[in-house]
Amino acid sequence: MDAGRDEEAAASAAEPLLAASPPRRSHAADVHVLSAAFLFVFSAYGAAQNLQSTVNTEGDLGTVSMGVLYTSFTLFAVAASPVVRWLGPSRALVVGTSGYLLFILANLVPTWYTMVPASLYLGFTASIIWVGQGTYLTSAALSHARDNSLPEGPTLGSFNGEFWGVFASTQVIGNLISLALLRNGKDGGSVTGKNLLFVVFLGCMIIGIVLMCLLSKRDEKRDAASTHSSFGAMLKYIVAPLKDRRMILLIPLIAYSGLQQAFVWAVFTKSIVTPVLGISGVGGAMAIYGASDVVCSLVAGRFTSGLHSATFIVSVGAILQAAVLFWLLLLYSPMEGVLGAVVPLFIGALWGVGDGVLNTQLSALLGLLFEDVKEAAFAQLKVWQSGAIAVIFFLSPSITLQAMLILMATSLFISFGSFLLLTLVVEKPSTTRA
Repeated sequence: MDAGRDEEAAASAAEPLLAASPPRRSHAADVHVLSAAFLFVFSAYGAAQNLQSTVNTEGDLGTVSMGVLYTSFTLFAVAASPVVRWLGPSRALVVGTSGYLLFILANLVPTWYTMVPASLYLGFTASIIWVGQGTYLTSAALSHARDNSLPEGPTLGSFNGEFWGVFASTQVIGNLISLALLRNGKDGGSVTGKNLLFVVFLGCMIIGIVLMCLLSKRDEKRDAASTHSSFGAMLKYIVAPLKDRRMILLIPLIAYSGLQQAFVWAVFTKSIVTPVLGISGVGGAMAIYGASDVVCSLVAGRFTSGLHSATFIVSVGAILQAAVLFWLLLLYSPMEGVLGAVVPLFIGALWGVGDGVLNTQLSALLGLLFEDVKEAAFAQLKVWQSGAIAVIFFLSPSITLQAMLILMATSLFISFGSFLLLTLVVEKPSTTRA
């Protein structure tokens, strides 16, 4: 009997030690690692994307490749949510990074036989990485809120603010690297240093992949339904958000967020920056855009608490972008001298505010309003966003700047009106939970 009691006592004494080892990384630390991984991957990819319409110009290879990429992204994003649920968000993030690595490699030998297949594959992996990112970040934020008895709304806003602030800084870092390594050619229409630039980007990609591999696995079974047992059940899960009027009212703003991003990448860099600053100046202008995006993302994330705060923040961003669009449409013309060089930088800074607003608010609202189907909700985000991006890349070579500005202004008006309608017809679910 004494020996039995001794064994029980030893076992009970060992239980706390077993329970405490190994210590689990905090949810906030997971977000730090996630943000750092995206920082390296997208510092390289973002700057490479900004250069496509100005570097790979033969036969519009750059813009066509980007159009193919985002068309592929749109199609695959429809089915990305079950893939992420099957892989798990942490593994999905690692798999998703492979497409970005291949895209950078293709840019070292840019032909139709390398760029188009790489763009197709990147569309597939991008759908996985972005649904995985939204799912992983939302799961970390909600778990952090539960474990620390915090309100979900501000926690989601804070986590999204950190992630999108770091993500926006990729435009600063990547484009400063581009600015440092690229030089305008003697004829004014070519650049030197392109291969060195993409080798550096390749190194950034490798570091990003290593960081992705260090992410903790998240137990999604606590936060989501079990894996779907049939194709019909899986399809029903994918389209579930489309039966919710909140998603229907958010879709126009989601689509506009894609339009405004592609406008900067394909139109702003080519039609506004390059004529004034040259191809090498694209990096500097986009760095200013990124810096503005960083500050706005961090501030907007801090002030996010629910639908009402999101309405105010989105309104500020929409007004600023509307002012830029009408300025470009009615008043702008390229100028020489210092003032002419400053104007594109100022436009980029204002536009970065709007982008930071949309990124933080859309991600926080989707995580808050669609917690039970968050993979499907973030898949819908990428379906409509990437589809809109593809439209701009395919249209930009064939329509005038003025027509593009009219399209953007009309889209902004419709999407902002739909979002305001959302605030009127939805019964403050996010505010109540917060």
